Amino acid sequence: MGESWYDTAQICLNGHTVNASSKGYPQHNQLHCKRCGAGTTTECSACKAEIRGDYNVPSVFVSSHFKAPAFCHNCGKPYPWTQKGLEAARELAAEIEGLTDAERAFLTSSLDDLVRDTPQTNVAAVRFKKIVSKTGTAVAQGFKDILINIVSETVKKLIWP
Repeated sequence: MGESWYDTAQICLNGHTVNASSKGYPQHNQLHCKRCGAGTTTECSACKAEIRGDYNVPSVFVSSHFKAPAFCHNCGKPYPWTQKGLEAARELAAEIEGLTDAERAFLTSSLDDLVRDTPQTNVAAVRFKKIVSKTGTAVAQGFKDILINIVSETVKKLIWP
């Protein structure tokens, strides 16, 4: 039995998985995403490390449930789709009416902790949920649509059980 290895994922710049096994199944690679038309990449824009895709174990078939990672495994920088999601969430926070300046600042500062699993993640999730509950369902749904693919699993369970 050979060694296990990560294939290279191909992800569009908006975070849609194009091919979780771009080397193993190159016939599925695309220059542009069929969902949004954005260009695709197989490497971190900061350090050029390949984006980890499906994990391959020789002689074992594993069904893939690949999810585009939020951060580079090599340098720790956010991928472009993570950065775009955070920017969109910040823009949405700036548009919300009825929040105090302090609430808006708390909401904006909590966003970075929602996409990482850190000691502050639970605090950020509680703060986020508390403030967003004041905004109405349209804004809450807007945040969910923007953040659902980039927040940590812990946050998903806390905010959207």
